[in-house]
Amino acid sequence: MTDSEKHDQDFPSKFTVYVVICWILAAFGGFMFGYDIGISGGVTAMDDFLIKFFPTVHERKLHAKENNYCKYDDQYLQLFTSSLYLAALVSSFGASKACTKFGRKPTILVASVFFLFGAAVSSSAQNIWMLIIGRILLGFGVGFGNEAVPLFLSEIAPVERRGAVNILFQFFVTVGIFFANLVNYGTSKMHPYGWRVSLGLAGVPAVFLFIGSIVITETPTSLIERGNETAGQSTLRKIRGVDNVNSEFEQIKAASEIARQVKHPFKKLMKRSSMPPLIIGILLQVFQQLTGINAIMFYAPVLFQTVGFKNDASLLSAVITGIVNVLSTLVSIFYVDKVGRRVLLLQACVQMLISQTAIGGILLAFLTPTGSLTKLQAAFVVVLVCMFVMSFAWSWGPLGWLIPSETFPQETRTAGFAFAVSSNMLFTFLIAQAFLSMLCNMRAFIFFFFAGWILKMGLFVYFLLPETKNVPIDLMVERVWKQHPVWKRFMD
Repeated sequence: MTDSEKHDQDFPSKFTVYVVICWILAAFGGFMFGYDIGISGGVTAMDDFLIKFFPTVHERKLHAKENNYCKYDDQYLQLFTSSLYLAALVSSFGASKACTKFGRKPTILVASVFFLFGAAVSSSAQNIWMLIIGRILLGFGVGFGNEAVPLFLSEIAPVERRGAVNILFQFFVTVGIFFANLVNYGTSKMHPYGWRVSLGLAGVPAVFLFIGSIVITETPTSLIERGNETAGQSTLRKIRGVDNVNSEFEQIKAASEIARQVKHPFKKLMKRSSMPPLIIGILLQVFQQLTGINAIMFYAPVLFQTVGFKNDASLLSAVITGIVNVLSTLVSIFYVDKVGRRVLLLQACVQMLISQTAIGGILLAFLTPTGSLTKLQAAFVVVLVCMFVMSFAWSWGPLGWLIPSETFPQETRTAGFAFAVSSNMLFTFLIAQAFLSMLCNMRAFIFFFFAGWILKMGLFVYFLLPETKNVPIDLMVERVWKQHPVWKRFMD
């Protein structure tokens, strides 16, 4: 009997329409995050936007002998993009408290309200500070949404489908990025207010998330942990579609008893026995950013302009990478619970290493500071970017969120995941704030910088990352951490 069959017998479940609706509506939190990532790169390439808020950047862009690597290097322009991630970093700890005290469902509702206000303020901005305040409000939405949604999905999913269900969050992130690229492609021709339409349309998925946060159920884990055992058991029956949920209910109840005894989860998180999931959770999120993915996705239009595409063509190239991103994420949904987490991560490290090194090599050999690539060379760069995005989308993208959401014991789950989310936002902020300056100073060598990190990530996965496929979420300590040759030394 396989692990999967054994767990099916332990915790029986079947598909219900209601639970699928819950998965999809909650995953709109990912759509919002993706839209915010995708929209900023396209907006910062629009002349109308630059003339209004960043006239010096616009002048530099028009300059006859502009430096390809430096034309967008401006700290305020980078702050427009990166302020969102700084706000998300700070708010993720408040979101952790909200998740524990009030539940996953209200935390998702709060995220949708922040998104709605952020979209309204940024799209109606009259000056740079109003623009940045709008981004900060969106950042609070990201902090609350990225904390609550992956936890919600991992806790509501049956064990044998937990990977695929959790990856719906990342799938919606990729759909959000793609949708943002399409919007930017359309609004770049709407003068002079195209950028306002791009920023304002963030309100559409925010409305879906708001409605979704009212329709979805609370997770059984959250209900039981907060003392609502009857509601927790009936919710478990509802989402599993079967009456016999006793063994799963008892397991959640036992984990909740332990969780209730821990009054200070952040203090508990600093204990030696909590280190394995904390170290893994933080490093996965940090490494996710050090692949260079957000640098490529934020600034795809700018990057393609740098190698010689004109404005429209560069936005169209970004749409192409967006399609690749969406379709490749489907690969992980289908395979994560079959081949496991480690195989996808290790395969991707090889493919990403080759792609980043080759992009760096072509730019180093053929792109001078004031020239451009030939059509064939530029097309080859787009293919390599697609190869890179493809491998990231079925590995480090979704698994960077999945693994930290499933490996913490219940007593430190929201606190531990807050550290993972805030680590992601900190490094997203640092890379968003630094990338254009790094591109200006390091030029093609920036791609070798990311390639070096990808090599380290492969070694990290090979030696330190345990497999979590088909392990019930509340049995991770016994079946994963206490069995691992390195991490078992940390366990009490």
